[in-house]
Amino acid sequence: MTYVVGFFGLMCGAYGTKANILYYIYSMSAPADVIALAVIELDISKVTPGQCLSVKWRGKPLFVKYRTQSDIALEDQTPLSSLKDPETPEQRTIKPQWLVVIGICTHLGCVPVPNSGDWAGGFYCPCHGSHFDNVGRARKGPAPTNLVVPPYKFLTDTLLLVG
Repeated sequence: MTYVVGFFGLMCGAYGTKANILYYIYSMSAPADVIALAVIELDISKVTPGQCLSVKWRGKPLFVKYRTQSDIALEDQTPLSSLKDPETPEQRTIKPQWLVVIGICTHLGCVPVPNSGDWAGGFYCPCHGSHFDNVGRARKGPAPTNLVVPPYKFLTDTLLLVG
């Protein structure tokens, strides 16, 4: 009788231990609302030249900017030696007229304001004065690197898949 009670006690203890371990593992995973937003499709057909679309992606602001021809021409003339984090516009965009960046300043994580600052069509972070050009490259202020470009691709000319 002692062995039977001991065996069932051991089994109950093992089940309880397994339940606690699984509870802690599941509590460390991403919540369902974040997982649901891991990949998003954006219809960019209504975005006009010069306009910046802001959406929430993975809990962060995402900027999708339709760059004008003058914006593209202006940034093509920028020498890489004048940049803090040198990247060409071709390295930062798939299609030159579309810029997709995560809207978080690389200095201390504030949200920059689109279409403002010292560079035409650029971004300005009001927290500490960082300025980014219209390709999201750090140009002035304390931001050490460019705005982050997330993984994205064009499914059609007007449908963008981010994530």
